Amino acid sequence: MSFVLRPIDTVETIAPADFAAGYLNPRRPLVIKGLTNNWPARQKWTPEYLKEVVGSKVVPLYDNSKADPSKPINSSAAQMPFDEYMDLIMREPTELRIFFFNIFKQAPQLLDDIAFPKDLMGGFLESMPSMFFGGSNSVTFLHYDIDLPHIFHTHFGGRKHVILFENKWKRRLYCIPNATYALEDYDVANPDIKKFPALDGVEGIEVFLEHGDTLFMPTGYWHWMKYVEGGYSLSLRAWDASVTRKAASVYNLAIKGGLDSVLKMTFKARYAQYRERLAVKWADRALAAGRPV
Repeated sequence: MSFVLRPIDTVETIAPADFAAGYLNPRRPLVIKGLTNNWPARQKWTPEYLKEVVGSKVVPLYDNSKADPSKPINSSAAQMPFDEYMDLIMREPTELRIFFFNIFKQAPQLLDDIAFPKDLMGGFLESMPSMFFGGSNSVTFLHYDIDLPHIFHTHFGGRKHVILFENKWKRRLYCIPNATYALEDYDVANPDIKKFPALDGVEGIEVFLEHGDTLFMPTGYWHWMKYVEGGYSLSLRAWDASVTRKAASVYNLAIKGGLDSVLKMTFKARYAQYRERLAVKWADRALAAGRPV
């Protein structure tokens, strides 16, 4: 046995009242296949078009390697002109990916090609749309977003494999203390249960996103993503209406973000090893107690 993964709920379109009752309020993930039907981006954002509007701006690239304990989280592995990178991911497999790229600073006209789904909910951070790019074989490690937004994640190009977990499973996922990501020593798509027994029976959701699909990821959801083919995605972020959730967001940014970076830079490998040992201890303890079920 391993993870217990079920398919995600999928609709073509959904009425605002049904979305609120079935997904937003109970914080359940959903794929909306037709949300972008009226977006010019759905047909317009080809690799050639994006190369034309962004050009040769040099962008930081990330790979699948485990984070270096001597560097801050999300340190880049390489750099490359954007147009050359686009040619690379569409031509051949690569681990290299672009993380949290505000493409609209380079090409603000792209904002005209999308629409925030304000009929479904409010609270969108309209100044923070961001894009993610990857070649086949590139992986986004298991984590949840530190600022705890709701996310509408629209994919373009080839398929993208996504696995989601509710935040209640974080201890069993070997969550790193003072951080929003998990131990990077296991393959989320095919975990070694003998080596990481706390993963056994953890319940999640699995989906393969196709071109134009929009994934609604509720606040606090853990997510792991792998590009099956070269492609790119757009994330639109929105605040949860809960004051408690907003307070948790501020706490995460101040403590899990700021303090963790200071400790990591100060103590480097010793701190990284201590946190990993603690993550294993917490996972074993949660498994023995049968949590969270």
